[in-house]
Amino acid sequence: MREPDDQDSGGRKSDRLKGDGRQTHSSRSTSRAAMKEDNKSVEDTTGGTFTEGEEPYLDDDESYVEPLEGSSSSFQDDYAESIGESRYMETPVPAAEEAEEKVKKKISESFFYDEMELVSMPFVTPDSNIPLDLLTLVHSFGYDCRKRANLQLLDSNTMMYIAGNQLILLDLKTKEQMYLRSSSGGGIGVIGVHPYKTYFTVAEKGVFPKIIIYEYPSLRPYRILQDGTELAYAYVDFNYNGTLLASVGSSPDHTLTIWNWKEEQPLLRTKAFSQEVFKVTFNPEDDEQLTTSGSGHIKFWEMALTFTGLKLQGSLGRFGKTATTDIEGYMELPDGKVLSGSEWGNMLLWEGGHIKVELCRAAAKPCHQGPINQIMLDEGEVITVGSDGCVRIWDFEAIDTADTAEEAGLLEIEPINELQVDKNVKLFSMIKMNEVGANFWLAQDANGAIWKLDLSFSNITQDPECLFSFHSGAIEALAVSPLTYLMATTGLDCSVRLYDFASKTPLVQMKFKQGGTALAWVPRLVNFKGAQFIVGFEDGIVRILDLFDPKGLTVFVGRKRILDADIRLKQVFKPHTAAVTALAYDRDGEVLATGSKDKTVFFFEVERDYKPIGYITTPGPVCQLMWSGVSHPENTLLIICENGYVLEAPLPTQKEEEEDHDVVSYEIKDMCIKCFHFSSVKSKILRLIEIEKRKKRKELKEKEKEERRKLAKEMGEDGEKEFQKQEEEEEEEEEPLPEIFIPLTPCHILCGFYSEPGKFWVSLGGYDSGFLYHCEFPPYDKNSDITEKKDEPFDFRLLEDTEDNPITTITFSINKNMMFCGMQNGAIRVYVLNQNDPSLASMEDYWHFNMHDNNYGCIKAISTSFDDRFLLSAGADSNIFVFSFFSEFELKKDMKAKVPSPRFGIETEPIPEDIEDPKAYSIENARRKREHDKLVKEVEEIKAGKRERIKALRNELQKLLQMNEALPKHMQFKRTVSLK
Repeated sequence: MREPDDQDSGGRKSDRLKGDGRQTHSSRSTSRAAMKEDNKSVEDTTGGTFTEGEEPYLDDDESYVEPLEGSSSSFQDDYAESIGESRYMETPVPAAEEAEEKVKKKISESFFYDEMELVSMPFVTPDSNIPLDLLTLVHSFGYDCRKRANLQLLDSNTMMYIAGNQLILLDLKTKEQMYLRSSSGGGIGVIGVHPYKTYFTVAEKGVFPKIIIYEYPSLRPYRILQDGTELAYAYVDFNYNGTLLASVGSSPDHTLTIWNWKEEQPLLRTKAFSQEVFKVTFNPEDDEQLTTSGSGHIKFWEMALTFTGLKLQGSLGRFGKTATTDIEGYMELPDGKVLSGSEWGNMLLWEGGHIKVELCRAAAKPCHQGPINQIMLDEGEVITVGSDGCVRIWDFEAIDTADTAEEAGLLEIEPINELQVDKNVKLFSMIKMNEVGANFWLAQDANGAIWKLDLSFSNITQDPECLFSFHSGAIEALAVSPLTYLMATTGLDCSVRLYDFASKTPLVQMKFKQGGTALAWVPRLVNFKGAQFIVGFEDGIVRILDLFDPKGLTVFVGRKRILDADIRLKQVFKPHTAAVTALAYDRDGEVLATGSKDKTVFFFEVERDYKPIGYITTPGPVCQLMWSGVSHPENTLLIICENGYVLEAPLPTQKEEEEDHDVVSYEIKDMCIKCFHFSSVKSKILRLIEIEKRKKRKELKEKEKEERRKLAKEMGEDGEKEFQKQEEEEEEEEEPLPEIFIPLTPCHILCGFYSEPGKFWVSLGGYDSGFLYHCEFPPYDKNSDITEKKDEPFDFRLLEDTEDNPITTITFSINKNMMFCGMQNGAIRVYVLNQNDPSLASMEDYWHFNMHDNNYGCIKAISTSFDDRFLLSAGADSNIFVFSFFSEFELKKDMKAKVPSPRFGIETEPIPEDIEDPKAYSIENARRKREHDKLVKEVEEIKAGKRERIKALRNELQKLLQMNEALPKHMQFKRTVSLK
């Protein structure tokens, strides 16, 4: 808001600005060019003398004008060009200030930063022999499709998007990827492209993150903008001519900043809003006007020149009688009005900070079935993009002149054209491809795709084409083939996908009714060709899928294009009533164990078509299952529950068919299960560490004291007195040791693994993070109450910089000399170990690199390829990364996975009936229902038998009565009961 004493000045605009508020781009460009001409001679001399890598600033000997309050000196030229000379001269510089002028510095236009100094590098333990390029990113299969503005075009052939800590430049023709790392390793908040496509911005995340502006196509860092927000940028936008840049920060500050980006100077800065801000844009017709929108608000901004200087003045949009809504999409109209979307799908026309009219379709039908995420003006038509998967074209004049006299404030309007992209499509944003003679757009689908849309609406209009398909949302599980370079993934988007990661090719996907939550490749002991994998789903169902090369089928009918791979349902069963979280085959491939959030572990006999053996109940939701290796004398199952319990179960005995038939329940009650209930020891460890530190400090002080005592003796009596004086001064009270603390709620166990028979390591979150804990199962005690148990680990390993960033998943190389850790903040850590080191005594040196998104990119799965040539990671940020290991031998460029040939007769096999009803009975519930039905049937049979007996007795009685009546009266029995 303007200050009271500034109102005259704030409202005093030059006649030129008052009369020509809608100044055209050509006239503004002409005025700017004229003003720039005055400085041309200076710029020509400075530009030619500057070389890359030198000091970026040069002295400018021109007369200097005191900057306006809230602006920088470098803003004067650009701002004068944009608003006109008359307004610029309204604030004369005092003579006293002229005397204190400083020499203004400018950045040479030919200056570039050294990109090697900006790229974030992996951390490697000092003085270790670990190479910096231990892992090299070779491909990304994911796409963060739910991130705002995460689809940009640099030219008609190059697409750009964010993937964790990388910016990916994708060639649309060759499908080749180029990578730009974030400079801080803190992630990337948002990206933007210059109107002329000659530069693009990478606005990062982290502590006071940078905005780096790269030149295109050289990809050299051209300018760096700093201190624009505290933790992350939410949106950036260039003005129409690309001379200014607007940025808005995320929580907690939501700072709106206007930059003279070529001079790396912030011109104006203010708090945009108290809640999340989604977007900021310049008015394309007037650089002095901006708009921001976000959670429950829209705000209109104007650069106002006051006596105290240039200021950003914001006016919050008032919804009035209309319900408050989050606003994702909006556009500025040429006359200053703003057209925005709403959560319920109607368009809102704003004028003077109020809603002038709400636009809907005929019969009060909404413009879109759901939020409008983007609104654009293209070739005189308004385009709206909705979460309902529709793109609609509206008449601009009808919207611009819209008004209503109705009390409801609704005006009905119909689209000129519309395009329904496909079912289950949720359009987030679109960007025009600018192909000559065509009207093609790229569309970001929040349900996991990038589409190419033809909006020409003619008789030769092409159908929507899905260019790329990805997981949408968190990827829950990943597994790799034990035989070739194949990878399978699944997520809550209800899809299972298969990739050839050696040739960087997505192969095939399969959709289901429920989201996938667990995945494992069937071992070669079970399927020698490695042609099966097993998937667990959030409704408790487990499906076994066949993988094969369809070109090997003898019968191939009804498909136009033969794929390189195909997936087919082999078997389906439902062992659980909640999400399946873990799947594990025992070392002999004879038993499959499945774990779930329903606190059960189910066992199946693999050789007999996964015949159920039975299940055990656990004290908490299961998060991981792991069978003991061949080095262990017994075949046991490690069961990790997320609430702090760890169990060890023996291999279950398999029952004969006859025995099994009469069993009422599948529950195994006589299994000897060992139990470990984790009790927090972190506070004790911290106390021990502090005691050790104090002990070392004390030893050092004693050593110093002894040296001073010897010196004092040599100095005689005066030295002794001085020594005593120093002793008294140095005496100080020791601080109390850290208190012993145990969290009231047990911390979640995130992952773990066997070390030796009966021993295991676990990683915990919450308070207990920062360590790996080595634990040992106590002896089996049939009579012990596991709820009362409290067991402590016997050893631990301190993990550097993991106090708030625990390890969430762990895997090992084939020879166990490398431990790969996926971190909660999306980083990958590799520990180099000695061979045969189950106690992790050599776990000191490590390689650490931020890869996935630092805020929501928790690594859900990590795995090496069958030959340890590749490492693969999948995160909650929808990203899948493929890394190659450091090697003296280069990987072959034509490497490709071998898809297994189809099983004999697979084409004639009937596809098993799938379980699509999420309320279908689980195996146990089905058996209980069978037993219940059997019991009900038996009872009904008994009842029916009794009814028949009663009926027979009734008939017999009736006959006796008839016989009685036929007798003479003196011989008849006297009737006491009447039967009717």
